[in-house]
Amino acid sequence: MAKRKSTTGRDLPPGLQHRIRPLLKSAPWVLRVTEYKDKPAPVLVIKERGAVADGPGQNGGVPGGILLRDRGLLYGQPLRRCLPVIRNIVSRVCDHAGVPLELQRVFDNGRITFRGNLPLDEEAGAKLSLIFKLREGVKDMDRIELMAWRVQRFSREEAVYWLTRATQYGEAASRWARSGMRIMLGGQPGDREILHLLEKLRE
Repeated sequence: MAKRKSTTGRDLPPGLQHRIRPLLKSAPWVLRVTEYKDKPAPVLVIKERGAVADGPGQNGGVPGGILLRDRGLLYGQPLRRCLPVIRNIVSRVCDHAGVPLELQRVFDNGRITFRGNLPLDEEAGAKLSLIFKLREGVKDMDRIELMAWRVQRFSREEAVYWLTRATQYGEAASRWARSGMRIMLGGQPGDREILHLLEKLRE
């Protein structure tokens, strides 16, 4: 993978930067809006926070501290198709007082100029990670969007459960789980009902 360009945290809507900055050190998930030299900009990278054993820090971690692990990415046409879903999911993220952070403002104008990190709660992080994982290897944009809308409708518990099944049961079992979920949520390739259901969910 080509080295990513540096991010600056620029172009946040007025009043948003000072609200999200204190949350970035403790949020269980982080959504990074960045650029890769070999991919169309922007690239969304979903990262999960977790403790690490003693050893060299990597991926934003420190020895014996906290590591932000990459859990998937989205860019190009799949990103464009899933953008309404992403806006919906991040719009529900709140600060510690329960006040919505209004993160959807970063994605509202159709052209994503922001580069930097956004704090996510467990529900938003699990849903985005699951969407980013399930779209891998799927070429049909209607199926990708349909899967995203259906994941968006999951409860927090459902999102966490299905993400666990899709990523933490060993290489083979996790791969089988993702394959099954693609059919469960996005139908079989070429199924005429895909567009019909997609149109209903967009309403």
